[in-house]
Amino acid sequence: MELNEIAKKMCAKGKGILAADESTGTIAKRFKSINVENIEANRLTFRQTLFNSSGMKDYIGGVILFDETIRQKTTIGLSVPELISKNGAIPGIKVDKGAKPLAGSSEETVTEGLDGLRDRLKEYYKLGARFTKWRAVYKIGDSFPSSQSIKSNAHALARYAALVQESKMVPIVEPEVLMDGSHDIKKCYDVTTNVLNECYNELNLHKIDLKGTVLKPNMIIPGSDCKDQSSPEEIAGKTLDCLKKNVPSEVPGIAFLSGGQSEIESSRNLNEINKINDTNFLITFSYGRGLQASALKEFGKNQNNVENIQKAFNHRAKMNGLSSKGKWSINLEKDSAA
Repeated sequence: MELNEIAKKMCAKGKGILAADESTGTIAKRFKSINVENIEANRLTFRQTLFNSSGMKDYIGGVILFDETIRQKTTIGLSVPELISKNGAIPGIKVDKGAKPLAGSSEETVTEGLDGLRDRLKEYYKLGARFTKWRAVYKIGDSFPSSQSIKSNAHALARYAALVQESKMVPIVEPEVLMDGSHDIKKCYDVTTNVLNECYNELNLHKIDLKGTVLKPNMIIPGSDCKDQSSPEEIAGKTLDCLKKNVPSEVPGIAFLSGGQSEIESSRNLNEINKINDTNFLITFSYGRGLQASALKEFGKNQNNVENIQKAFNHRAKMNGLSSKGKWSINLEKDSAA
C-alpha cells in the first residue's frame, strides 16, 4: 500500500485511530485507579480484549502501539499486529522517547528519540507497523510557548517524519497544545496557529510528502481553568477555521487527540466539527482515554468479563465513528446505554 492509501485507510469515513500506546508508567496510573496490578499479562489481556472486539472491525482504522505491545503474542496465537490486521485496522507504533526538559527554558519540553530512530523503524516495520507517532507538547502560559519551544519541537517532528517516510511508513505528526491553564479560546487559537505554521514550515524544508502524513492536533479549546468555557459550536467553528488557514490541503487526514476531554465531550466536539466540515480533510479521532475509559472501568470490575469490557469499548468506538461523520447525538448515547 502506498503511504497516501495507508493514511486514508487510517482515517476512513466512520473510522478513527485507537491510541493504545500508553507507556508502562502511564498504564500503571490507569491500572492503579481501578486496582489492577500493573504486570505484563494484565496489560496484554486488556489490550487484546479491545483489539479482538467487534468495534475494532467497524470503527477503527489504525491502532497506535507501545514498544512492549507490538512485540507481544496474544493468547489466541497471533501476534498483536496480526490480530489488529485481521480485524481490518493498521498497526502503528509510538516512536518518541517522551518530552524532556528543554535546555534554556525552565518550564518547557522538547521531545527526544531521534538517536537510533532509523534502525528502530526498520525493526518496527518488520514487526508489522505501517505508521508511527511522535508527540510534541506545548504549554500555554504568560510567556509560553517560547519561540525556542515551537521551533525545537517542529524541527524534531520534521526530522522524525523524514526518517519514517524513508522507512515506508506514515508519520502521525502530533503537536499538542495542552489544555492546562486559564487561557481563553482565542489564546489557544493563536498559539495553535503559530505551532502549526512552524511545523509545516519544517515539514516543507525536510521535503515531507504531506499526502503520506496524518496530523494529530488539539482542538481549539479554552484552558481547563478558564472562567469562560466555550460551547461545542464555538469550539468547532474556531477549530475548523484554524485548520483551514494553517494545514496544507494535501494532508489527507486529521485525527484529533482527546487531550483531557471526557468521553462525551470528545465525541460531541468532534461531531460538531464534522457537521460543518466543508474541506477535503478526513476529520476523525485518535483517542486514548476518549475510547478506553469506560472499558477500563469494566476491566477493573472483572478482568475476565470479556463481554462487558468489549461492550463498553464497542459503544465508545461506535459513538466516535458516528462523530467522524457528524451523525452523533446525546440521545444515541442514552439509547445505547439503556
